[in-house]
Amino acid sequence: MKRSAEVVIVGGGISGLTIAYHLAKMGHTDVVVVERRYLGYGATGRCGGGIRQQWSTEENIVLARESVRMWERLEEELGYPIYYRQGGYLVTATTEEEVRDIKRNIKLQNSLGVPSRWMEADEIKEEWPWINTDFVIGGSFCPTDGKVMPPRVVWAYARKLREMGVRIYDFTEVRGVKVEEGKIRGVITDKGEIETGILVNAAGAWSREIARMVGVELPNTPYRHEIAVTEPLKYFLEPMVINFRYGIYFTQTWPRTEIVGGIGNPEEKPGYNMRASPGFLNMYTKVLIRFMPCLRHVKIERQWAGLYDVTPDARPILGDVDGYDRFIQAHGYSGHGLMISPMVGKLIAELIVDGKTSLPIDSLNLRRFEEGKVIREANVVG
Repeated sequence: MKRSAEVVIVGGGISGLTIAYHLAKMGHTDVVVVERRYLGYGATGRCGGGIRQQWSTEENIVLARESVRMWERLEEELGYPIYYRQGGYLVTATTEEEVRDIKRNIKLQNSLGVPSRWMEADEIKEEWPWINTDFVIGGSFCPTDGKVMPPRVVWAYARKLREMGVRIYDFTEVRGVKVEEGKIRGVITDKGEIETGILVNAAGAWSREIARMVGVELPNTPYRHEIAVTEPLKYFLEPMVINFRYGIYFTQTWPRTEIVGGIGNPEEKPGYNMRASPGFLNMYTKVLIRFMPCLRHVKIERQWAGLYDVTPDARPILGDVDGYDRFIQAHGYSGHGLMISPMVGKLIAELIVDGKTSLPIDSLNLRRFEEGKVIREANVVG
C-alpha cells in the first residue's frame, strides 16, 4: 500500500471512481481510492441503471443534462462496453396532482435544454401497448434519457484508472482520519496509514461515518432499497417507466433482456440492512402487474438490496466543508448518483485542482442545511 498520496478518495462506487478518473485526466494520478468491500458494493453495483434528466430542481436537471452528454461518449472514452442505451424515460401520472406537477417540471426541464414532452394516455398506449393506461392519465417522456449496465461501468472506470496509474485498494476499511487544526493530514486504514492533504468523502451510505472521523456531522441517512429481475424475455420495453406516487420503476435490461425494477417501502427504517425480503416481492409485483399486466406469469429470477444515501432535500452534498481545509464531500445522492456521476466527477476534480468549478455547485454545499436554504427535489422514486 502507498504511504502517501496527493488525494485519497474514500468510496469505490461510481462517485469515487469518476472523481479519480477526472483527476487523472487533469494530470493528477497520485490518487488513491479506498473501498471497504468490493467496488460498487453499496449502491452502484446494486442499482437499476437508469439515467434520467427529468427532475424538479434546476441543479439536478443541469447535472443530469451535462452527464448525459458525457454518457453518450463514455463507452468510447473508457474503451469498454457499458451497454448505454438512450431509450427514454416515461414518467407516468395517475392523479391530476401528478399531471400538474409533471407539466410544471416539463417547463423547467425544457427551459434548461432537456427535451421532455407531455404524452396523453392514448399516445402512451399507441407507443407502448403493454402499459395499462386504464388508470394512467398521461406522462412525460424524454428520449435522451436512458439506461446502462452499472457493474460494467464500475469495471470500465476501474480498468481505465489502473491504466492511468491510480491506485485502488478494495477490501480496505478506513478506521480513522488524521486532522490537525482543520487540516487533513492522513487516513488510517486496516492495512496501514496514507499521508495526504486532500480527502474526498465519496462513501455513499457510509459517508456520515467517515465525516464523523473528521468531526463533521452530516444529515444523511441510509435506507435499504430492494430490486428484482425476471427471467429473460424477448426485448420489447425500451424506456424506463416510473411513477412517483407508487414509488415504482422498471425497464428491460440490455443485452440480458430481463425486466428489472424496484419499489420504495414507506415503512422502511433507516439503517444498513442489505438483506432481501419476501415482503418486497409481494409489494413490487402487485404494482408492477398493475402497470404491465402482460408480466403476470413471468418468473422472478433473483432479488437483492442496496442502500440509498438520503439527504433531507434529496439533493447531493458537494464541495468543501466550512472550517476544514480540503475535506471534500461527494455523496447524498438519494438514489440518483449513477445518473449524475460523470459531471459530478468532473466538477469535484475541478474543485480540487483549480479551486473552482465550471458549473456552480455552491447551492449543494453542506452549509445549506444550517442556513435553511433547502429546496426539496420532488422527483424521487421510492
